[in-house]
Amino acid sequence: MTADDSFGRLDDDDYPAYTMGRAAEMLGTTQGFLRAIGEARLITPLRSQGGHRRYSRYQLRIAARARELVDQGTPVEAACRIIILEDQLEEAQRINAEYRRAAASEEAPPAARGGA
Repeated sequence: MTADDSFGRLDDDDYPAYTMGRAAEMLGTTQGFLRAIGEARLITPLRSQGGHRRYSRYQLRIAARARELVDQGTPVEAACRIIILEDQLEEAQRINAEYRRAAASEEAPPAARGGA
């Protein structure tokens, strides 16, 4: 991988750019918290060749949401479950909206769909 390839990946939300220590620092939490949400399977950090955990920006956003819930008094395991359910609901709503758009385009008269 060239330096240019590496710089291009910095904009990738899924690129595991952050070490555990840096991720914890950015979130204002402990490494133990990151391990706990990993054990609860909320996020699964990638591992470097040396076996160290590496986190993406997307994973850090999820971890920040978990920390927000925990700071409000929610147990870690419950916070993780809430976030998983929120994610599933969001995905179901997205799929439902796609089905509604598809159904609406099928019900439109041919002229409205660009037909003759």
